[in-house]
Amino acid sequence: MGDATYVAEFIDGPLEGDFEQRALVRGEPEKRVGMVAAVDGLESLFWYDAVEQKDVGGQLRVRFRFDATDSDPVESDEEND
Repeated sequence: MGDATYVAEFIDGPLEGDFEQRALVRGEPEKRVGMVAAVDGLESLFWYDAVEQKDVGGQLRVRFRFDATDSDPVESDEEND
């Protein structure tokens, strides 16, 4: 019985350092994922593209790179510090 999940690793952008267990689609990891996250209290959509996949301890791990061009802008208000 094969595993129906993989681990997504976000290597840069707003979700840098985050890991998430995701379902395989027709036995394959996604090539592109859209992630919704709150930045400074506002929900934003961030797109990530798969750049590498490997087996880590028997679990498929896919690394995703941030696509700033297609994602919502990430703006932080530093004036309130």
